[in-house]
Amino acid sequence: MKFIDLCLYLEEEKVLVFGDIHLGYEASLHNKGSLIPKIQYSKTVSKLKKIFETVKINTIVINGDLKHEFGTILKDEWKEICNFIDFLRLNCKRVILIKGNHDNILYPIAIRKNVELCSFIKFKEIFICHGDSVDFSFDKIKTIVIGHEHPAITIKEYPRDEKYKCFLIGNYKKKELIVMPSFNVLSEGTDILQGDFLSPFISKVENFKVKVVGEKGIFDFGKVKDVRKLK
Repeated sequence: MKFIDLCLYLEEEKVLVFGDIHLGYEASLHNKGSLIPKIQYSKTVSKLKKIFETVKINTIVINGDLKHEFGTILKDEWKEICNFIDFLRLNCKRVILIKGNHDNILYPIAIRKNVELCSFIKFKEIFICHGDSVDFSFDKIKTIVIGHEHPAITIKEYPRDEKYKCFLIGNYKKKELIVMPSFNVLSEGTDILQGDFLSPFISKVENFKVKVVGEKGIFDFGKVKDVRKLK
């Protein structure tokens, strides 16, 4: 496995994993009265195009929260998700959608576009699920990959604060645990140093390794407890 921007790439199987895109986020904000320019879809596609140029891909796994609204499918969501799946298919042979907590009504689109929708997927000893539930069996699994958490880290250098998305690498019940950053181009995520975590896979993070996603690559920041000392 290797990290490519905000994605995880399984080299042997040629699988690209990313998630927490939250298409329809802008439409949701518009419905609540916030007027922001519509750039999410174009920026997401543009970012992925650059990643697709770096590796050969057979399968794309979207690890949950492809859409944003919980209890409905907004008109803009439907259109963007359908177009997005068509775009992905131009760059791989197989698209797998893992159901996230925001994807309650994703099934009609999966049927319409004839793509796989599941709660998890396994590639040999690698188990991939969204991360909002731990109701799975991990027999013969060495590595668990989750999203859901949107991990990020705030780096302070007076007078500025900069927040960067990051990967976390730790353990869950003696299995290696990889927590992926979100692919939501409109939000940096949640600062891991604040100590508030959503996923039941994550409890004590002091010994988790931090891999920060920068413009020029992935940077090793040591462990969470080491980063805390820098504050």
